[in-house]
Amino acid sequence: TMNDRKTIDLEQGWEFMQKGITKLKNILEGLPETQFSSEDYMMLYTTIYNMCTQKPPHDYSQQLYDKYRESFEDYITTTVLPSLREKHDEFMLRELVKRWANHKVMVRWLSRFFHYLDRYFIARRSLPALHEVGLTCFRDLVYQELNAKVRDAVISLIDQEREGEQIDRALLKNVLDIFVEIGMGQMDHYENDFEASMLKDTAAYYSRKASNWILEDSCPDYMQKAEDCLKREKERVSHYLHSTSEPKLLEKVQNELLSVYANQLLEKEHSGCHALLRDDKVEDLSRMYRLFSKIPKGLDPVAHIFKQHVTSEGTALVKQAEDAASNKKAEKKDVVGMQEQVFVRKVIELHDKYLAYVNDCFMNHTLFHKALKEAFEVFCNKGVAGSSSAELLATFCDNILKKGGSEKLSDEAIEETLEKVVKLLAYISDKDLFAEFYRKKLARRLLFDKSANDDHERSILTKLKQQCGGQFTSKMEGMVTDLTLARENQTNFEEYLSNNPNANPGIDLTVTVLTTGFWPSYKSFDLNLPAEMVRCVEVFREFYQSKTKHRKLTWIYSLGTCNINGKFEPKTMELIVTTYQASTLLLFNASDRLSYQEIVSQLNLSDDDVVRLLHSLSCAKYKILNKEPNTKTISPTDHFSFNEKFTDKMRRIKIPLPPVDEKKKVIEDVDKDRRYAIDASIVRIMKSRKVLGHQQLVMECVEQLGRMFKPDFKAIKKRIEDLITRDYLERDKDNPNLFRYLA
Repeated sequence: TMNDRKTIDLEQGWEFMQKGITKLKNILEGLPETQFSSEDYMMLYTTIYNMCTQKPPHDYSQQLYDKYRESFEDYITTTVLPSLREKHDEFMLRELVKRWANHKVMVRWLSRFFHYLDRYFIARRSLPALHEVGLTCFRDLVYQELNAKVRDAVISLIDQEREGEQIDRALLKNVLDIFVEIGMGQMDHYENDFEASMLKDTAAYYSRKASNWILEDSCPDYMQKAEDCLKREKERVSHYLHSTSEPKLLEKVQNELLSVYANQLLEKEHSGCHALLRDDKVEDLSRMYRLFSKIPKGLDPVAHIFKQHVTSEGTALVKQAEDAASNKKAEKKDVVGMQEQVFVRKVIELHDKYLAYVNDCFMNHTLFHKALKEAFEVFCNKGVAGSSSAELLATFCDNILKKGGSEKLSDEAIEETLEKVVKLLAYISDKDLFAEFYRKKLARRLLFDKSANDDHERSILTKLKQQCGGQFTSKMEGMVTDLTLARENQTNFEEYLSNNPNANPGIDLTVTVLTTGFWPSYKSFDLNLPAEMVRCVEVFREFYQSKTKHRKLTWIYSLGTCNINGKFEPKTMELIVTTYQASTLLLFNASDRLSYQEIVSQLNLSDDDVVRLLHSLSCAKYKILNKEPNTKTISPTDHFSFNEKFTDKMRRIKIPLPPVDEKKKVIEDVDKDRRYAIDASIVRIMKSRKVLGHQQLVMECVEQLGRMFKPDFKAIKKRIEDLITRDYLERDKDNPNLFRYLA
């Protein structure tokens, strides 16, 4: 029982404990000593237990707690420190690692012997635990004295490794673990006593390296070295530094190697970013992206140079096309068309090339997409030889989509090319102008059966719709649908004729019925139709009214074609002509010789039209009419007669009528539409805002309309004035720059 137990006094108890501690020290020092048996361990544990549970004044807990600490202090001062002080550099590091490992073993054993203190005495008095006391002794006595020396030795080894020497990485890992463990859960010792100096040394090391490399190396070589260094520093962390050091270490290296010399590097004369782009050094550009994306704002200058480069390449294409066009101006008109075709092709190739750079070298980064877009916007909005880019693109599409165009492509290639044209359209500010030119050319393809493939026509409309919205393509889609309906209508007309023998137009007649709103505007009701044709028109009108009561037909003779027989002396020939040309020739059935004035009054056409017609029939390749005097130009005093002697080796000939140059009309039409668009936009904005300043109104208007065209500030100002006179808006009486909406 408790009472029978003999009281152990301090001296005698401690003497027994001291033997156990000495045995432990001997084992650690590697002296011949037997290992602890479980009986030894139990005896030591029980002695402490007994000395702590005796009645006061024999409860020696406090004294034992102090002696526990003194055992460490004594061992460190007499054995550990002397052995460390006599060694240096790597030897000192090895000794330290060994001593720390031993110390941890000693703490483990002693804290087990004295375990009873931990459970009651320490817990009750909130004192530091035994394990902590053990580690603190090492920290205060060994670590505080040596950490600076250790740090310098470690940094010196790291620098040796950077210079390519082999070092003992495991040793460094063990030493640095001491800095971490000594913090007992906190990183402050590692960070303050080692990491800060190591980072400073790293910065200085790479600063020295970079200052030499930047002078000696080309940009790609320098980047290669920088990338290797970063890779090696990353490995260094995984081998022996603490993982938290990685971002700080890489930041230092990137700063010294890249941030400091960024501009010098990018602008190196024969090997900087410009040169890499010029020489298509894809791999180096990818490396440049990888490196510069790591430093703050590092990609901005790269993207800027990329934009400059693409802009200058594109501008060079424009100039090249300009020069080619002006060289060919003296020669034939068609060749200029070819030049423009080549120009658009080259722009598409340029876009393909640099889009691949953005996706591959620059990892699809938005900054580079933006640079590419801005660069293309610069030169895609320059015209070539008096044609705007909008017109060039429309002509390019026309060439691909019409029969007998200059581009001979497979279906896949056509699809792909159209896809690319639509992408280019995104960079063009006058999208409405493109739409109008495109519509004009689409109309010619559809009406004169020039379209090579219906699927392609619909496919590009789908692409345009995705790019520019439904409003952009609604008329064009209407045109394509119209033609299908017109074919059905013609079939119905033919059935009607076969069922009604009285309804006989006298000649074969094909009518294409179109919806007014979808198609470009054409002149109508201007020609005095020849008697032969009047009957046809009547018959068709009767048929159409039998189908629908509420639709009005407007005949557009300027788009019609006719096949007529010419009875010439050598032989009878079939002539393929326009309705206008046919009407002119049919006048000569009634008269042998007609003056210019007589022809004008009988046809009821404008002078411009008549001059064009007569030129095509009397001065061009096929001279169906003789002209007096026989000159190359038509004048109001000329006389014309049927050329009976005309012949040609073909039985059937097509007499071309050069089309009116529609460019001016297209531009006028677009301008008119723009005026309406600006009006509508201003009214929409003012309706919702009620009162708005001039600057603000203009900016919102530009933003609203920017998807279709870039409105001119002057034009907006003019429209505002016009809306004021039409009482949609009023000016503020006190502030002329303020507008009010009048409901």
